[in-house]
Amino acid sequence: MPQRTVRTCVLVAMMLMTVGGGFRLQADAARGQAARETPAQREARMAWWRDARFGMFIHWGLYAVPAGTYNGKQSKEIGEWIMSWANIPRAEYEKFAPQFNPQEFNAAEWVRIAKNAGMKYIVITSKHHDGFSMFDSAVTTYDIVDATPYKKDPMRALADECKRQGIKFAFYYSIMDWHHPAQYVDAPGKDPTAGHGQTKIREGRKQEYVDYMKAQLKELVTKYDPAVLWFDGEWVDWWTEEDGQDLYAYVRGLKPDILINNRVGKGRKGMEGLNKSDRTYAGDFGTPEQQIPASGLPGVDWESCMTMNDTWGFKSYDENWKTPEKLIRNLVDIVSKGGNYLLNVGPTARGTMPSASVDRLAAMGKWIAKNGESIYGTTASPFTTQLSWGRATKKDSTLYLQVFDWPADGVLTVPATAGTPASATLLGSSAKLTIGKAADGGGFTITLPGQPIDPVATVVKVQLQ
Repeated sequence: MPQRTVRTCVLVAMMLMTVGGGFRLQADAARGQAARETPAQREARMAWWRDARFGMFIHWGLYAVPAGTYNGKQSKEIGEWIMSWANIPRAEYEKFAPQFNPQEFNAAEWVRIAKNAGMKYIVITSKHHDGFSMFDSAVTTYDIVDATPYKKDPMRALADECKRQGIKFAFYYSIMDWHHPAQYVDAPGKDPTAGHGQTKIREGRKQEYVDYMKAQLKELVTKYDPAVLWFDGEWVDWWTEEDGQDLYAYVRGLKPDILINNRVGKGRKGMEGLNKSDRTYAGDFGTPEQQIPASGLPGVDWESCMTMNDTWGFKSYDENWKTPEKLIRNLVDIVSKGGNYLLNVGPTARGTMPSASVDRLAAMGKWIAKNGESIYGTTASPFTTQLSWGRATKKDSTLYLQVFDWPADGVLTVPATAGTPASATLLGSSAKLTIGKAADGGGFTITLPGQPIDPVATVVKVQLQ
């Protein structure tokens, strides 16, 4: 038996032996600590995330090898679900591991791309539904160091590089696991060892899997010090809200100031990502997926996760890219409603980000470099109705108006606010704009120059008295 395999078996045995006592005692203590968290302590814990507003989601794993094609067949389904929609048995899916050798991966370049785009944090898949660990795990040999020719830990490199470049580092982790033997598929026409959207748990083996998961999460938190743990795959029937509460407490026990999304338990409503209101659910923020709530989620911290094309994991033939204008306006729209924007990139099996993604992020970075003060650290629009010509954000006594549609007459009408305007300028220009009274007696007007500074979104900065 190879030396690493022996070491792994010993470490796994030691970690699982502690589960019956250590993990549970720690979870009990953490549950009490989380329950005692004061509103002020929660505000302090959420502060950096609320200020950040913009982050990068990265879906990267073995699914990048087939890149959406299996046995010569392509699908419109998302790339990281290929084990499910192609009904690939575990033994066959495992054959992608020897083909995964991302020699072109460059952690410094990835973080630089995110930073130049104006992103303040990175959330990357440590383990997706396919069960493959993208980090050096002592709990399994089904990871990037043991099972691939790459033999390196890209998560270690990314965590270190994020610290060097001043970006927060975070992990995605799937509760559903198509590879772990404790879970299986019970669906007509599906191989029991293939992927599926709803796995079952084998009788008497749930605790075994929970212990396995906690051991991996302990590795992630203690070795890489993530700022966020972003759970997914919680919709399986065998996972309960009580399980989510326990896992939330366990992770907070490992790192009290960590943030955890609401998918740790049962607190979301489908793709809307809402925190349900019928009881207290685990998690610190809601997670709308591929959508922006029409009126935001008042009173709830939330983050819209969205793709640039139609897939999360890399698909070689998905060219349905959103325009840079659409992505920038999505960012503004989300922030104006009090949310964060988690925008996805699906790297290739070579370890590179698709050029179309990189180009769009660069375009977003150029806009943010000039207008970032209207994004970072701001709160939602103070207006009760949606602005017909654009969006608004606020920071203390400063109001930012992001103008999408330039008024033909050059006059911008602003609804009544809680304050009186003292001055108005365009970001990127020192010239003061003329402020007047609205014709209906409520709100005020701003006379704009003939042409916008930026055709995507020109920002008017209004200082309130």
